Amino acid sequence: MLRDKNLVPLSRQHQHALALCVRLDRAMQGGEIELDAWQAEIQQLFEGEIGIHFAAEEKELFPAAARFVELKSLVDELVTEHVFLRDCFARAAVRSLGQRDLGDFGQKLAQHIRKEERQLFEGMQKVMSEPELASLGAALDEALKDASQACALPNEATRLRPSR
Repeated sequence: MLRDKNLVPLSRQHQHALALCVRLDRAMQGGEIELDAWQAEIQQLFEGEIGIHFAAEEKELFPAAARFVELKSLVDELVTEHVFLRDCFARAAVRSLGQRDLGDFGQKLAQHIRKEERQLFEGMQKVMSEPELASLGAALDEALKDASQACALPNEATRLRPSR
């Protein structure tokens, strides 16, 4: 299903976070992990975009979706996942994630994003009217206005290196 224009700003931010997850997964598979550098990048992404993104979802998106019985339990799951992911972001900020923690974080974040895209957004587009989606889109625009609109660029330590 084509993404409704009112949900596109969230989907763009999801792409930024998924890019981090893919790069992290590839680095983990390659075995070259610089924990401090990855945690610094995760912290930067949270402070510049994801923290605001989570707040917008929790203030605007989730309450709008939870009004529909068929989406309520999914919203509850997503809120619980936000708690886990926020803890991971906080641990990255104080550089307390180990290599296994980083891998788990990347997998959980990717799964969370895909659940929002494939289940929540698709479900909302089926049950919400155009005026409801437009009203939600305006509220999301306001809630997201302070988020950086650019994907954080990898630094030297987190950039993927060609295989030898």
